[in-house]
Amino acid sequence: KRRVMTKDGRSNVRMEHIADKRFLYLKDLWTTFIDMQWRYKLVLFSATFAGTWFAFGVIWYLVAVMHGDLLEFDPPANHTPCVMQVHTLTGAFLFSLESQTTIGYGFRYISEECPLAIVLLITQLVLTTIMEIFITGTFLAKIARPKKRAETIKFSQNAVVAQHNGKTCLMIRVANMRKSLLIGCQVTGKLLQTHLTKEGESVRLNQVNVEFQVDTSSDSPFLILPLTFYHVVDDASPFRDMALRTGEGDFELVVILSGTVESTSATCQVRTSYLPEEILWGYEFTPAISLSASGKYVADFSLFDQVVKVSAPCCIHETVRFGDPEKVKLEESFREAEERE
Repeated sequence: KRRVMTKDGRSNVRMEHIADKRFLYLKDLWTTFIDMQWRYKLVLFSATFAGTWFAFGVIWYLVAVMHGDLLEFDPPANHTPCVMQVHTLTGAFLFSLESQTTIGYGFRYISEECPLAIVLLITQLVLTTIMEIFITGTFLAKIARPKKRAETIKFSQNAVVAQHNGKTCLMIRVANMRKSLLIGCQVTGKLLQTHLTKEGESVRLNQVNVEFQVDTSSDSPFLILPLTFYHVVDDASPFRDMALRTGEGDFELVVILSGTVESTSATCQVRTSYLPEEILWGYEFTPAISLSASGKYVADFSLFDQVVKVSAPCCIHETVRFGDPEKVKLEESFREAEERE
């Protein structure tokens, strides 16, 4: 079934007919290189280094040609070349490689005879140093991205709806599988569904906020153990609509957890989504936290996604009245009249 976001939080949207897409990506090289897959990044950067070595090698060879340093020009015995021992394109390439990687000059080295060669050497070192800084920065930025940290945050496979503290609640379970904490965690939701406006316009993916909280607090939770986040299905909830409670509606619930990585202070965001068949009405999560004999809390992830059917079916009409009060009263009067008949 179609969905906007996959279960592991990746976008499932395909972009088409973007004018000058490649040009737009080239204008933002930093993001383009960071988002690039590792195999392409390694190939591109290896080719970039080899390309600059060869390009400046060709320039050094042309300098030798212009100065008459090649042996085929039969230079006089007292001739001082721009670069010592550079008589072929291969020698020029090796000199370019030694200069750029700062290996150190031995057999080949620059002389004071040619000012153009001195300017060229300075230009090569400045340009290639800037390139190396950029490449090193993109590698470090990619390695330090909180994306991998997000993979150690786990959402429950399904959402459940049951009674909690006398209220009908939609519940999801979230767990941090590392000992390092996420600071300032916030869980928000977006209900995506087709919406028809009063003007008759059909909005394909209308976004409605779905608020989550831990117990009775909306503050940042302490995510040291698996926690259950609750959304109260009341008159203000988008799930008050009966079509969303039958499991046959056409909608998607996107859940987003945001927090700060304790070790790096980088902002981390984890996402998942639930389709109607992944929201189980009349079920609740199996307890996954226990206490060991030594007094330690134990989180059993084999029970993390397990659900059990509640003893009393989840009946929303008995716990909360939705919609227009006058309409509710009218429906009750019709129901009472039918019962009397």
